[in-house]
Amino acid sequence: MSQRSLDPFGARASLELDGASVTIYRLDRLEKSGLGDISRLPCSIKVILEAVLRQIDGKHVTEDAVSSLAAWGRDGGAATEVPFKPARVLMQDFTGVPALVDLAALRSAMDRLGGDPARINPSIPVDLVIDHSVQVDRFGAADASVFNARREFERNGERYTFLRWGSSAFRDFRVVPPATGIVHQVNLEYLATVVQVRRGADGTMAFPDTLVGTDSHTTMINGLGVVGWGVGGIEAEAAMLGQPIYLLPPAVVGVRLEGELPEGATATDLVLTVTEMLREHGVVGKFVEFHGPGLGALSLADRATIANMAPEYGATMGFFPVDDETLAYLRGTSRDPGQVDVVERYCKEQGLFYSQESPEPDFSEELSLDMSVVQPSLAGPRRPQDRVPLDGAKASFRRALGETFAAPALDPVPVVINDSETMLEHGTVVIAAITSCTNTSNPSVMLGAGLLARNAVARGLTVRPSVKTSLAPGSRVVTRYLEAAGLLTDLEALGFHLVGYGCTTCIGNSGPLPEVIAAAIRDNNIVAAAVLSGNRNFEGRINPHVRANYLASPPLVVAYA
Repeated sequence: MSQRSLDPFGARASLELDGASVTIYRLDRLEKSGLGDISRLPCSIKVILEAVLRQIDGKHVTEDAVSSLAAWGRDGGAATEVPFKPARVLMQDFTGVPALVDLAALRSAMDRLGGDPARINPSIPVDLVIDHSVQVDRFGAADASVFNARREFERNGERYTFLRWGSSAFRDFRVVPPATGIVHQVNLEYLATVVQVRRGADGTMAFPDTLVGTDSHTTMINGLGVVGWGVGGIEAEAAMLGQPIYLLPPAVVGVRLEGELPEGATATDLVLTVTEMLREHGVVGKFVEFHGPGLGALSLADRATIANMAPEYGATMGFFPVDDETLAYLRGTSRDPGQVDVVERYCKEQGLFYSQESPEPDFSEELSLDMSVVQPSLAGPRRPQDRVPLDGAKASFRRALGETFAAPALDPVPVVINDSETMLEHGTVVIAAITSCTNTSNPSVMLGAGLLARNAVARGLTVRPSVKTSLAPGSRVVTRYLEAAGLLTDLEALGFHLVGYGCTTCIGNSGPLPEVIAAAIRDNNIVAAAVLSGNRNFEGRINPHVRANYLASPPLVVAYA
């Protein structure tokens, strides 16, 4: 095909970035071609539009696909499917192993047919972070993380050997090893570039960093202004092999944030409020895009907390556009200064940079939230959207005992554990876990948990022996700043020792309860409780013996322990 046929709108242009000339595909050329008011499109739609415009090939991605998406309207636009080719793919170990097996099978087939197996490689970069296989077997001890890591390798040695082979056998396939961090935190702190600059056959090109991931909470990266969401293994493998993912142009719900969080309320309280609000409104299959003056009051970590829980409020994405806070986060996580400059200049050139002076996009629907009314909250006992104000938690649980669990009255049951007697009854907390990328990515709530622990220790408070405590940070960065602040020892004094780096309690890897506790719960039909700083709390997910599960901020996890 001629260059003109691959660039029918004349959008290909040059831009000086970081001292060099790179190629970009200008979105404003579409508006000049009469395809609509591109400047008023939601930012999330603009990013996908750029990907379609840049990758016209006359086969999978056509001129008509660009025209259709450029004409996006409040109802989501035309019914024509959009072929979206992301810039990269992100996987975790549970969902990534089958994809690597399929690539290996393709190589075997190529070899049997007499071809060169080395020709089989991903067409776009793929990162796999091993984080879903660690389990909390040992807790409340200084050697817990070492013990749990050893057990993890014993259980998964064959899988890990296979993944290590894949990291060296395939091009553009990286594996982040175990005991490093949770996939979404690693993506946020290290893997994401926001804007990619990639050299190819047609020279050096700059374009937005986009991805699909084989984990539903891939959306955490939306907090950094990166378009991405979770998909199934088949879709991820198609993207790896250069095939587009087809999607109908989505409706975009704009959420205008105003005010700021009051003293005592955390980002966790905010995201539980947002989840309740958006679940009630109905955003399934839609993009959610946050904007408004309240953005300036949210740190990047706060935004990532909200974006992470998009699956819980039902949206495909919970997107925050690139702005000054994005740039500050990139600098704070030691990105190359030249890369930060690329992000700023490219996004401003393409109308992808948000400021309070930016024109308001034309959203499909609009909601607003005054963050000053957010209260300290939990969510439970079984669904993340069932927010409970902290001051109503006791009454709410008592109602749930009758309405949700149909639990008969119960006298406290004495249990002896570690030479100490304790009492178990309905509502006794037996798991208190600081876990999940949702919160352990956020310094404000993690430091808050450490400060609460320090004050508790100073007042002589202790954790009951029936409580299984755990600390599973999102990355090693969290451990370092807790140590630097002198707070890790205070958490450890209450039993919150490091148990490992990975997705633990939130996905059911809380590990077994002490048998004496499990037996008492089982034999007496006790509705025991877990309090975790996670994002999923369905009955049976956290632990088979724990029926009432509450999502809460890390400080509240410590308080309930």
